[in-house]
Amino acid sequence: MITLIYRGIVALVLIFTVWNLFDEKKITLQANAALVVIPLILRLLMIK
Repeated sequence: MITLIYRGIVALVLIFTVWNLFDEKKITLQANAALVVIPLILRLLMIK
């Protein structure tokens, strides 16, 4: 049960981060968001 809640929270943060990635105009902030997305995807898939 806790794993599902954890995955839900990670998915929500991932969605907002990807949204910010495509909404941002500055390339440096887009790169920063892309670097955040990679670990979030791995956490969502439970890959360490």
